[in-house]
Amino acid sequence: MLTRHRSAMRWAVLLGALVGSACVDAPTEKAMRVPPANQQAVKFWDALASTRWNQRATDLLQALPIITGSNGLPTNTPSNGQAWASRMLTYLSLAQYRAVLAATAPSVRPTHPSVSAAVTRASFDVLDTLFKLAPTVPVATTQQIGVRLRQWLADDGSMSGWPGEANQDVAAGNAIGVAVAKAVVKQSTSDGYLSLPALTPPVGASYWFATGPIVRSLWGTTPFFLEPQELVRPPDPPTYGSPAFQAGLDEVYAIVSSRTQDQLDIANKWNKVPPNGPFTAGEWNRTADALIQAHHRTEAEATRVLAYANAAAFDAQIACFTTKFHWWVRRPAQVDSRITPLLAFATPNHPSYPSGHSCISSAFGAVLADAFPSERAGLDALVEEAGMSRIYAGIHYRFDIEAGQGVGRRAAAKALTGSLK
Repeated sequence: MLTRHRSAMRWAVLLGALVGSACVDAPTEKAMRVPPANQQAVKFWDALASTRWNQRATDLLQALPIITGSNGLPTNTPSNGQAWASRMLTYLSLAQYRAVLAATAPSVRPTHPSVSAAVTRASFDVLDTLFKLAPTVPVATTQQIGVRLRQWLADDGSMSGWPGEANQDVAAGNAIGVAVAKAVVKQSTSDGYLSLPALTPPVGASYWFATGPIVRSLWGTTPFFLEPQELVRPPDPPTYGSPAFQAGLDEVYAIVSSRTQDQLDIANKWNKVPPNGPFTAGEWNRTADALIQAHHRTEAEATRVLAYANAAAFDAQIACFTTKFHWWVRRPAQVDSRITPLLAFATPNHPSYPSGHSCISSAFGAVLADAFPSERAGLDALVEEAGMSRIYAGIHYRFDIEAGQGVGRRAAAKALTGSLK
């Protein structure tokens, strides 16, 4: 078992390398066979189509938006950007996972369909379609994305794979990818995300109030694993004006009135709105990609990890925002005018309790810790850091963070006992 110090050092090296570079259902860790020396010109873990396309998707999220609107989000980003990014990455990883399952099914094994080709084509088709359907994204931007996606698809067709791919049927794999993507896109259009009613907040001195169009995230969307009765499960928040509520408010004021440089750095590190990052879900996908490659996982294992982590975070956001719109808790700056969020932050236009950052982070962290037990200490530290960043920024209470972590852990636990086949 790694000590906390050694784990932190490992994570520094692992994540630094990531930045510099640009069939059971529940994920588990197991030893991998190393291919013979003559097959190591290209390592299979360096040629995974799933992580390659996952990283490309997060690059698109971060790089393309360039104009910031009055709501603090880039105008080229899909409306409801954080949730849209998470939803896109979830259906991308779901298509990749199902493409691997279809390409390795006993019924098709005699034809040897290329698993890499199946994942590649499924990834391309899902991304191309979902970006075209993205609300508020200009046509010129979707066209630019389409050009880039087609270039990546062409690049993959001419690249050298690892030697184990040599005898696989690319055309058969491609056909599987097309079919899987079509089914997954159809599933995405029936999840309710694009046809939800407007929200009307309650009025009163103790309730959060909107300063523009309410950001609903994945509220009302159909979850993969959670049942309706499981969507509002954290403890009740402290009553407005109670000693517990005041203690949480006082802590935020004490922090923002004398922030240290380390606290500022952490707050800004986790401000992942483009172009600073690919939203919170995108950042956690990059962490997953780095772990998959560092631990030399196969395509089947990689797609399973990504699919369950994203689906858990997807469900966690649904539960998170169902809870937010049940309690309508005011954000710190709406209660105490002396609390000023960092200027780099657009205060999220939705209620405070629980923290969406923590819901997403703890769901991802729990699934990844299940897949990579030796990395648990480092993952737990990242989840805690992501949560505290929102207090340092002046936009959440500690009880928001703790409740969000509970939401994420419960969503992950449910995902890890479910099936995405």
